[in-house]
Amino acid sequence: MNAVETTNLSKRYKDQLALDGVDFRVPEGSVYVLVGANGAGKSSTFKILLNLERPTSGNAKVFGVDTADPQARAQIGYVPEQQTSPYPWMTCGRLIQHLAAFYPSWDSTYADHLTRSLDVRTNKKTGTLSKGELRRLQLVLAMAHRPSLLLLDEPTEGLDIIARRQAMSLLAEHLADSPTTVIIATHHIHEVDSFTDYVGVLKQGKLHAQVHRDELRQQIASTRPNDARPLSLEDAIATMLSPESTR
Repeated sequence: MNAVETTNLSKRYKDQLALDGVDFRVPEGSVYVLVGANGAGKSSTFKILLNLERPTSGNAKVFGVDTADPQARAQIGYVPEQQTSPYPWMTCGRLIQHLAAFYPSWDSTYADHLTRSLDVRTNKKTGTLSKGELRRLQLVLAMAHRPSLLLLDEPTEGLDIIARRQAMSLLAEHLADSPTTVIIATHHIHEVDSFTDYVGVLKQGKLHAQVHRDELRQQIASTRPNDARPLSLEDAIATMLSPESTR
């Protein structure tokens, strides 16, 4: 079963076509890395899956449920690209309690573990947090209810190198302990190399490629027959995204 399916998904903002006939297929239980230049359509895709925006045409489903159905949203944890708090007057601890009330699957013990591991200061008001502090809080809020689907939009943006490593370690731990499908939009491919299953490449709103990581490496390696160096996932994706690529 696919955790996420979109069919001919398109989104237009006035004169701008952000998504153009996108057909995603994200297998359940996989880690799917969505890459592309800024403005390629990654954030628009996430907003449609969350029902924060509706498609201009086509449809999107999460575990077989249309994204307009609240049952779809209840299964998703989300880290947005924007690092702003919708409740700046709340302390981190109060916001965690507030969000917990909306999710029957909220795991308070796990939330405490994430809060300690990411050094979230529960007594600070969210409106006073630095970008890195807010990002750590967003990771707690996204993961604490152990959602079936995680949407992570540049999840380590704003974090220092130690916090980045800790966040990725917690994500790997989460994947080992919880049955979760993950879609990650990131420019830091090396951070997710070890647990990526599939790669989707967006270019100017079109899904340019959608392949298993091993198939992608084989495709790119076949174009470099005289290069015996190991091909990293980051190098393979960079080649796929290059202007010269027609794959």
